[in-house]
Amino acid sequence: MPTLVKYSGDDERHKGRSICSMDPTRLLSVHDLYIRPYKRARITDPYKENNPSIEILPDECLYEIFIRLSGPQTRSISACVSKHWLTIISNIRNSELKSNKVKVKAEVNDQLLNDNEQENDGYLTRSLEGKKATDTRLAAIAVGTSARGGLGKLSVRGSSKVTSVGFLSIATSCPSLKVLSLWNVPLIKDELLVNISNECHVLESLDLSQCPLITNAGLASIAENCPNLSSLTIESCKNIGNESLQAVARCPNLQSISIKDCPLITDQGITTLLSSSSVLTKVKLQSLNITDSSLAVIGCYGKSITNLALTSLRNVTQKGFWAMGNARGLESLTSLTVVSCNGVTDLCLEAIGYGCRVLKNMALKKCCFVSDNGLVSFAKAARFLESLQLEECNRITQHGILGTLSNQNSKLKSFSLVKCMGIKELAHEPVDFSESQSLRSLTIKNCVGFGNTNLAMIGKLCPRLHNLDLTGLDKIDDTGLFELLKVCKVGLLKVNLTDCIHLTDNVVKALVKIHGETLEVLNLDGCKKIGDKTLAAIAENCLFLKDLDVSKSCVTDSGVACLSSSGRMNLQVLSLSGCSRVSNESLCSFEKLGKTLVGLNLQGCNSISSSVIESLVVNLWRCDILT
Repeated sequence: MPTLVKYSGDDERHKGRSICSMDPTRLLSVHDLYIRPYKRARITDPYKENNPSIEILPDECLYEIFIRLSGPQTRSISACVSKHWLTIISNIRNSELKSNKVKVKAEVNDQLLNDNEQENDGYLTRSLEGKKATDTRLAAIAVGTSARGGLGKLSVRGSSKVTSVGFLSIATSCPSLKVLSLWNVPLIKDELLVNISNECHVLESLDLSQCPLITNAGLASIAENCPNLSSLTIESCKNIGNESLQAVARCPNLQSISIKDCPLITDQGITTLLSSSSVLTKVKLQSLNITDSSLAVIGCYGKSITNLALTSLRNVTQKGFWAMGNARGLESLTSLTVVSCNGVTDLCLEAIGYGCRVLKNMALKKCCFVSDNGLVSFAKAARFLESLQLEECNRITQHGILGTLSNQNSKLKSFSLVKCMGIKELAHEPVDFSESQSLRSLTIKNCVGFGNTNLAMIGKLCPRLHNLDLTGLDKIDDTGLFELLKVCKVGLLKVNLTDCIHLTDNVVKALVKIHGETLEVLNLDGCKKIGDKTLAAIAENCLFLKDLDVSKSCVTDSGVACLSSSGRMNLQVLSLSGCSRVSNESLCSFEKLGKTLVGLNLQGCNSISSSVIESLVVNLWRCDILT
């Protein structure tokens, strides 16, 4: 009986009256009274046991719930529940959201308006590469960025998993997308561009590279529905042809186009594009099956083009380049780059000089039929030319350089000569030449025949240099550089003497004594005869030097100590890569230099132990250390 009296029962499950409160006359025997307490049996549902509760509702119901959520942040949190929810939410268009149409309290409404404005800004950038690029990741990006300001730029590279399904999420959830770049994404089809064009009407830039399944239909959809498109790049897309360019030609704001290695694009497409568009300013054509006709059209109708690059146009001859220059239609062209085009000769180069009246920047690379006569004629014709780059033009010799730089009417500020094998050492310096009063930057790089006499001649031609780059000139020594330094009338700011293996401490000491008050960047990488005397002279004279590279030189701990003991330098970047004679003894010197250093290169310094490196990483926490 004690057990019976003390038992109170389960109030939630057993709702009958207490036994003790019943009529005593109605009591039964003890055996009948003592009944074990029980709970109501739980109803089991086999469907619930096999499926989580969040998956019970059909997609239609979940969709109706999600479109009524209060804002992008709430939707973003909900998408984290499951991949199923993420898929549904990522395919909801902004126009379908009911929450944007419901009137709420003033402060909540203001917050929603702010969220919507922020969502349309599109300032966020996302980039996916390789295995990280999947349809699920794209869906997550689509939902997540909508709650944090809106996706503005998206780049997907090197993925064989991404399909048009993933980009459907981007299209529906990211109407603020402005820049889309797709490189080597072989599974995407026209459906992707159609979805993007239907939803992302503010798209401004599109870059397609190695997308073999994209055809004219996809690009035509973009051209029709994205009026803000201003930049288009097409590379190695074998199914894109002339019809695409005919559609793109109708884009009212297209300013920049680059086309490379698209075999179906011919003269017809280029002609339609150039003759129809009046706002194109930048045009790049590379490895296309076009002929002289396309260049003639460019010369006639390219009135708004300011930057033109022509590369590897094997079917274009001298007639095409000559017609482009003589058409006199490139009245706004300021920058021209021609690479690996055998059609460029002396005759057409002169025509370009006269026809492009405001040309300022000219780059000729691997144009093997350009010689000294054409170069000098071009320099005289292009009266506003400020920058001239010549690379692997092997018919150019020192006489062409002399004639170009001694032009009295020239406004040339920068001259670059790279890997021009036709240059030979002069037997003696020429007497009849005029100084260039405008040239400020000179690059003579990896020209194996360039020696001391040539360098002395250049020095007398260009006495007002600020920037000097003599990379890879292994035939010059102290004598040639001394001659150039003697005639410099203004202070040098940047000097690059990489791999000038015959230069010694003597000429570098003279360099820093003459130009130490202005020198900001000095590169002596690979100068094997440079040692501690150079660093001591730099510490004494170069108060404003910010970047110093003495990699693979003979400097030791003593030279590094000289740099650190100066107390007046403000060195920010120091490279000692491959300096095996710099050891652990330089630890204190590095710590002193670390007050201003933001970059320190110690790669290949085998005499510095790992413990010293670890100490430097801890103590120089502001400095990026390469080991």
